[in-house]
Amino acid sequence: MASFYGTKLPSSLMLGTSQYPSPAVLQSAFKVSGASVATVSLRREGANSAGQPFWDIIRKLNVHILPNTAGCHTIKEATTTAQMAREIFNTNWIKLEVIGDTDSLQPDVFGLVEAARILTDDGFQVFPYCTEDLVVAEKLLGVGCEVLMPWGAPIGSGMGLNNEYGLRTLRARLPEIPMVIDAGIGLPSHAAKAMELGFDAVLLNTAVAKAGDPEKMALAMSHAITAGQLAAKAEPMEARDMASPSTPVIGQAFLS
Repeated sequence: MASFYGTKLPSSLMLGTSQYPSPAVLQSAFKVSGASVATVSLRREGANSAGQPFWDIIRKLNVHILPNTAGCHTIKEATTTAQMAREIFNTNWIKLEVIGDTDSLQPDVFGLVEAARILTDDGFQVFPYCTEDLVVAEKLLGVGCEVLMPWGAPIGSGMGLNNEYGLRTLRARLPEIPMVIDAGIGLPSHAAKAMELGFDAVLLNTAVAKAGDPEKMALAMSHAITAGQLAAKAEPMEARDMASPSTPVIGQAFLS
């Protein structure tokens, strides 16, 4: 199991906490999934009395809290939100989002690197939501990030891993860096594929929260991640261009 800023997690599944039909469904989904991290949006919850019941629910999940800067479009917005989150949630962990495009929610990678530098210098342990671009990844590592969170596809799209080649290349070039596939996961098969590629964890929200039965989907995602991890460790066969019989022909009877 990879270490995230010195913390080894019991599960490779991270879950978001928004869009669930009810707090009870959220709690049930976390319980059956075995997720070890809950992401929380500061803007949605806040520190006032209205947000306190939700915060109480999150505490009772007994998981690591990963506040995020969701909805931030500038460096100033993101760094200020992160500083507020540290005060409220009492953690140096921050999932850093600096959104550059409103339609695709693609990260502004230039602002992301600068915001990551500012927050790292301020003692934060930054989990940057980034693209699968190798150069961007190296820039983030250069400013002090020790974890990367490349997207699979646009947030909430459920499209899976849009650029498997890019993700595979990123994983191969930076084998020692903990990496989490963040965003775009829609099916258990997507989560399994991420783990088969050698990623260390998957973060998802919409696929579970908006499923017809969030509890069943959460359990399915948990099983898929376990299957993907086992497959990666099993050293799967290479794909071939041509058929290869699974039953040997040596010793087979030939009738004339």
